[in-house]
Amino acid sequence: MRANNKNNHRNHITLEGARSPGKHEGGDHPHHALTAGARAPAFDLPSTPDQKVDLNHFRGRPVVLVFYPADWSPVCGDQLTLYNEILPEFNRHAAQLIGISVDGAWCHNAYAASRKLHFPLVADFEPKGEVARRYGVYRHAEGVCERALFVVDKEGIIRWSYVSPLGVNPGADGILNALESLDENQVESTNNREAIHA
Repeated sequence: MRANNKNNHRNHITLEGARSPGKHEGGDHPHHALTAGARAPAFDLPSTPDQKVDLNHFRGRPVVLVFYPADWSPVCGDQLTLYNEILPEFNRHAAQLIGISVDGAWCHNAYAASRKLHFPLVADFEPKGEVARRYGVYRHAEGVCERALFVVDKEGIIRWSYVSPLGVNPGADGILNALESLDENQVESTNNREAIHA
């Protein structure tokens, strides 16, 4: 199953070769997003006023990090709603989905409730954008995150990344392709180990 989205971009980025640092399409804001092969910077950020999400807690399973500019904005709403609707696809790959923006925990709480989201939104609020900076996806001029996606493997290594123009919903196909590649690589690695010990 594939989530169809007319604004989808997926064919030109592979698991082995994520977008090189440079300027994203449709704008003049340079970014230096982390690419495939980099270790995903750890974080421990609030998801509600009294709970936090620790990236290290999910070691041993893939994680999909969705950086986005702001709660309540039209494109962000469409993007996050799409991911919420296809959560069974992420679950099929045992992948944990995490949304990240510079909004505060109270704002996230209200937004997640209004959209009936079933995955955590974490607040990169104070110091503002600190985690986005470490991933290379903070827009200093606007004080928000880029619209960026990262697929992190079970060892904590980024295996795919993509930075979309702010006004474009990147859809889900690129994420799902990366997760399928991770599954295929894991099966191949398991088969190789079994062949060696046979």
